Amino acid sequence: MDKITVYEKPTCTTCRKTIKMLNEMGIEFEKINYYIKPFTKNKLKTLLRKMNMKPSELLRKNEKAYKELDVRHNNYTEAQILDFMINDPNLIQRPIVEKGDKAVLGRPIEKIKELF
Repeated sequence: MDKITVYEKPTCTTCRKTIKMLNEMGIEFEKINYYIKPFTKNKLKTLLRKMNMKPSELLRKNEKAYKELDVRHNNYTEAQILDFMINDPNLIQRPIVEKGDKAVLGRPIEKIKELF
């Protein structure tokens, strides 16, 4: 069976709901707080590929950092957006759940069931 990894921020309500759901399903998993163990550029690129998402689709649009970047009025490339997310993890939607060659953004948390 493929290892399951939850990339989370422990204070995030959706992350806590995800952990609770996986525990209730009896699924073993590893938690990684990506504020303590930040994503490398290669790891985030790999997760985006597994989720079939572009960096711009993974941005947290309600964050102060997002508003300061003024993404809507600047023509940032996907590579630039990826760099912004590596430099500021607050810009990354969460939780991300990875299983083998697949990953999903757990918003809403029911999306995680697509992995099982």
